[in-house]
Formats: sequence, structure tokens, C-alpha cells
Amino acid sequence: MAKNRNPPFWFGGSASCMAAVCTHPLDLVKVRLQTAGKQSVGMAKTAVNIIRHEGVMAMYSGLSASLLRQATYSTTRFGVYDVMKNRTQTPGEQIGFGKLLFMSFSAGWVGGLAGNPADVINVRMQQDLANPPEKRRNYKHALDGLLRMTRDEGFSSLFRGVWPNTLRAGLMTSCQLATYDQAKRLLLKLSYFEECVTTHFTASLMSGLIATTVCSPVDVIKTRIMTSHDSHGIMHLLTDITRKEGLRWAFRGWVPSFVRLGPQTILTFIALEQHKNIWHWLNDSQTAHAAI
Repeated sequence: MAKNRNPPFWFGGSASCMAAVCTHPLDLVKVRLQTAGKQSVGMAKTAVNIIRHEGVMAMYSGLSASLLRQATYSTTRFGVYDVMKNRTQTPGEQIGFGKLLFMSFSAGWVGGLAGNPADVINVRMQQDLANPPEKRRNYKHALDGLLRMTRDEGFSSLFRGVWPNTLRAGLMTSCQLATYDQAKRLLLKLSYFEECVTTHFTASLMSGLIATTVCSPVDVIKTRIMTSHDSHGIMHLLTDITRKEGLRWAFRGWVPSFVRLGPQTILTFIALEQHKNIWHWLNDSQTAHAAI
């Protein structure tokens, strides 16, 4: 019986969790900047203020929710994308970039839906210490947050902001996964690139730049909705922040977004490629041993 030559479904989630541990403080600073409005003081000062007033460990507020988010959102989007590619791939032919975009957007949308509850908890826990004491939710960890949200706000609260979040997830995944695959494909056609960490780094850096720029407006909207204490809709939120802050809100926090997303994307893809290399090495070794 032929062995499955495709790496396991969960590799993308595992690689993303590894990257999230390294980049979580940057993600926290990004969330604080996106919710600060006109009171934003910049990335460096925001980080210094967090450490000064809340302590160094506050930079890892919400880490359990961040890991839960990657375990649900990223495992789903990477896994679904790989399944779609494997079922579409014709031996000896490459999948067109348009198809890659469609498949990655679809996979991201499904991943965003699966990861939305953890994403709400993640954003709330990162923002919580910046709120006045009377407005703090004080979740102990991600599972405590999920249980309390379901009990106090109803099951539907777990899918707060689901539409901008799934849109963002689709855009993010198409910008990251499809762009990475295409960039890697083009780089490997050049004589000075080969299948190695340098190529993986360059392709992931390019995909991180594109993903940050395309997803910034949706990311700001998603963050504002998830941290809000009222229940107004998206159109009310858009009107309100545009009136108060002008159109600059769309790219508020772009620098910290890229400072977080760039390393996150690079570390994720490098870790994912190493996962696959080790898996193929082990698989080939077992095949060779069985043939002896």
C-alpha cells in the first residue's frame, strides 16, 4: 500500500505557534496602538509605557489565547490550503497564481471562522490591562475567557467581529500563502537561489510586506469591534472613527503591524519548511530501511 507523501495537516499550526511565542509582544503593542485612536504615542513609547506601568510580563498578556488562536486558525488555514493544493495539483504542472489566491482566500476564510472565538479572547486579553479597572474583564487564561464569554454574553459573543475577521483572514492567507508560494517559485528560477533558508526568508519577507499593507484597514476594524464595549454595527464604527480620526485610521499601527507580521511570517514559513524537511527525511529513511 502506497504511503501518503503529503506532510501532516497540523504542521502549519505548529509552526505558527512557535512563531507566535517569539512575536507576541509585538502583537500586543500593535493592538494597543490600534485601540488608542488619537492618543497613540508610537510603538516604542507604547512598549515602554506597558513595561513601566504594567511590568515586563505584561508584554505576554494573552499568550494562552494567542497560542489557542494559532492552534485553531492557522492549523485550519494551512491544512485546508494544502489539501486543496494536493487535490488540484496535476503531476508535472504548476498551479496558476489565480488559483492559488482563490484557494488560499477560501482556506483563510474557513480558518478565520474556526479561530474567531480565540481571536476575540486574544484581543481582549492584550487590551485588558490598558482599560480602566472597572472595565477590565480579568480573564485568567484563554479557556476561562471562552467560558465566561459564553456564560455572560451568550454563545454568539464568541463570533463577535466574525465578518471583518473572516475577510481579514482570507486576505491575510491569500497574501501570505499564495504570495509565498509564488515568490518562492519565481526566486527558484533565478540562478543564485536554491531550496534553502535564504530563499524561504526572502519569499516570506515579500509576503509579509504585501499582507501587512493589504490587511491593515480590516485589521484595525476587527480590533476595534472585538475590544468595544457596545454593540453597534460595522457601519456605525466606520463612520465614527472616520469622523474622529480621518482616513489615517486605515493604516494606524502599520509599522508595528509589519514589525510583528514580518517576523511572524518569516518565522512561520521557515519553521514550516523545516517541519517538512524533517518529515520527508524521516519518511525517506523509513522507506529506504523497509526496502533493504
